[in-house]
Amino acid sequence: MASLSRADVYARITEEIIAAIEAGAGEYVMPWHHDGTATARPTNVASGKAYRGVNTLALWAAAHSAGYPTGLWGTYRQWQALGAKVRKGERSTTVVFWGQIGGKTDEDSDDDSSDGERRRLFARGYSVFNCAQVEGYEPEPAVARSEEERVAHADAFYANLGISTVYGGNEAYYLPSADRVHMPVFSSFRDVASHYSVLFHEGLHASGAKHRLDRDLSGRFGSEAYAMEEIIADAGAAMVLADLSISARPRPDHAAYISSWLKILRADTSAIFTASSKAQAAVDWMHAQQPCEQISAVAA
Repeated sequence: MASLSRADVYARITEEIIAAIEAGAGEYVMPWHHDGTATARPTNVASGKAYRGVNTLALWAAAHSAGYPTGLWGTYRQWQALGAKVRKGERSTTVVFWGQIGGKTDEDSDDDSSDGERRRLFARGYSVFNCAQVEGYEPEPAVARSEEERVAHADAFYANLGISTVYGGNEAYYLPSADRVHMPVFSSFRDVASHYSVLFHEGLHASGAKHRLDRDLSGRFGSEAYAMEEIIADAGAAMVLADLSISARPRPDHAAYISSWLKILRADTSAIFTASSKAQAAVDWMHAQQPCEQISAVAA
């Protein structure tokens, strides 16, 4: 694609995510909500690696808007190398890779250049197309696991996080002062996905404790810091649920946050990059707690 400045890349991706949030606001469906299928995690067709950070959200937003049934993406040349052809007139989606001044492009970075080392990075926009936009390529059928297998895996995955969790009552929340997640009992939820959507949302909050990832959890309801932490928790939970092949469900109680999220994103085009980077860091931390699990290198 034509060379874009960092500001242009930030603005373009932010605009697409804002549009997706606005489109789903009436039913509380955010661009990071998904059906939990094997193709839920956006994946690069050439490398077979999942996209990370803000690119995950950007590609989810594009797929929601266009109704794409698969999560396979690639550049024009990557599809061409596979013998496929992007159909004439198809609109591309922008993703961002990071390059280091004086160095090569870093496809594994998703940070927002928040420290001295990262300030030497520059953003480079790339155009990608979904599998549904090309001819001459047939994706391999996804292998679906049973609900019983997915539930057992999710329970073990959460248990390995070592987060103190108690069940009972009518509210779900993370209590920083006690470093404890509180959850209603399983039967309180309408289905399996709703339970895990809430559980991992609260687990994402817990990942920000000082002895874990040390995020600022002091924001009060209605503040910008509180709204940002809610984006991190909701988007991060969706990412890890995609890895666990469990749907990330809308939460009507998040209606109160949507206007705040839109206000933040409109005021600062780097905000969604910051939030998605922190969400990705939390997901990486969760995977790192799993025994014998290795987090594979993934596309930016």
